[in-house]
Amino acid sequence: MLWSVWWAWIGGAIALVILEILAPGYIFLGFAIGATAVGVLLALGASLSLPILLVIFAAVSLASWLVLRMAFGVRKGQTKTWDTDINEM
Repeated sequence: MLWSVWWAWIGGAIALVILEILAPGYIFLGFAIGATAVGVLLALGASLSLPILLVIFAAVSLASWLVLRMAFGVRKGQTKTWDTDINEM
């Protein structure tokens, strides 16, 4: 099966990194890190079923997205605060 070979996951990770370059926002980068983690696990010889691989992919993707969000997320003073409404006159 294609999902059980390491190079398919690494290829998917490379495709996600390319998507991240085209549309930055640290969304696809988290998924790329998750796919890389699964690819490395499979390259090291782990033979896991598809549901287990998907759970590992999801957990690592979520954790990496949270770390990226904390490291590169919204900085203080970056958001716009509105003091008045356009309808107030």
